[in-house]
Amino acid sequence: MSSIIQLPASARPADSVPLKYGIIVHPGFQALDVFGPLDALNSLSLCYPLQLFIIAETLEPVSTKPPGSLGNPTSNFAQSIVPTHTFDTVPALDVLIVPGGVGNRIPEVVAGAIKFIADVYPSLKYVLTVCTGSRLVAEAGVLDGRKATTNKAAWARTTAYRPQVNWVPHARWVVDGNIWTASGVSAGIDLIFAFIGEVYGEDVATLMANFMEYERHLDSTWDPYADLYSL
Repeated sequence: MSSIIQLPASARPADSVPLKYGIIVHPGFQALDVFGPLDALNSLSLCYPLQLFIIAETLEPVSTKPPGSLGNPTSNFAQSIVPTHTFDTVPALDVLIVPGGVGNRIPEVVAGAIKFIADVYPSLKYVLTVCTGSRLVAEAGVLDGRKATTNKAAWARTTAYRPQVNWVPHARWVVDGNIWTASGVSAGIDLIFAFIGEVYGEDVATLMANFMEYERHLDSTWDPYADLYSL
């Protein structure tokens, strides 16, 4: 047990919870889509023996800078993350996290990720998406007939990719079976704490949020951005 964070007695034991997490990154990924949920899981890893696999097309560093004409040619403001595994080499996972980002508007940038999601989904315990990451899972066919949500500013463009999904326009996050989908960017933080609460125990989620000094939105239907964009 960690000396930094002491788990409450109500916490679920390590042998009963998911421990192996993978996150997909692609050029032009949204930073907070990735690092918001991961920072909550960083805190959780002080108490559980979690493993993280950062997955991409290759092992080259992946930048948040939007590729091609989607970026601003006058700016070099971006950050990079170094993958640990490719789609072909990543070991078995319990949870897959799929972020969004401007880069996923380019089909060839995310084609490998979509195929990977379709191939790996049957072996996963959970899939979590943030923002337009739900589009990749939808295109993989995994969301057909399920409820899901996505970024409200990108609503029309994202939902058009897969009308077979029951897209929920007014939601901070949506849970359908073992798939959790969050709305835009910061909603991924509320989703990951809701997920921790459901899977590891609500007292654990509260402990982690307090450790990060983060005030959670607890109502999954709270969504002023749906109203902002007239959805």
